[in-house]
Amino acid sequence: MEHIIFKYFPELTEQQKESFLTMLNLYPEWNAKINVISRKDIENLEINHLLHSLAIAKFIKFTDGSRVMDFGTGGGLPGLPLAVLFPNVHFHLIDRTGKKLLVAQEIAKAAGLSNVSFQHGDVAECKEKFDFVVSRAVMPQPDLLKICRKNLSAEQRNALPNGLITLKGGDIAAEMRPLKSRSEIIDISQYFTEPFFDTKKIAYTSAN
Repeated sequence: MEHIIFKYFPELTEQQKESFLTMLNLYPEWNAKINVISRKDIENLEINHLLHSLAIAKFIKFTDGSRVMDFGTGGGLPGLPLAVLFPNVHFHLIDRTGKKLLVAQEIAKAAGLSNVSFQHGDVAECKEKFDFVVSRAVMPQPDLLKICRKNLSAEQRNALPNGLITLKGGDIAAEMRPLKSRSEIIDISQYFTEPFFDTKKIAYTSAN
């Protein structure tokens, strides 16, 4: 069976394909023990979770050497799929729930990812600097910017100014209004044709 991820990312190496297959096998196993994905949605793992995470890679190709924080990563989304796609970019995954972070760590290890680090706790305790903060529907964009602004580096190395890149659903116009002058909303349906993506968006806000 041809996997949908492979269709949208035809340039994947054999090693990257193996890493994604490992995730497709392991997430359901772990989810039976520790709930990181809604039980009724685990059968849609490839499209609704892994491919959804990879929409960020259609929006931006991170420059080698970039550093990206995944805020509120849960079981490792969107950070781990992005780490497979960008082996020369470092991903730092933060979550307050230790059990979920454990799942992310075990899956990262099984998938052979050496470009990820993990932090259990609050982002306030993180003093590191990053080019981007990514997140999947954790909180409204203005609130997230307030919390993470201190972690965004002033040094520019990507085509896009450093900032927040988040995955959202539904109508986010009101949420984004306070940040309108430095934000962009992208329909994920322009990248992926599956019906799940009809209402899904990427919200990008530059740090300054």
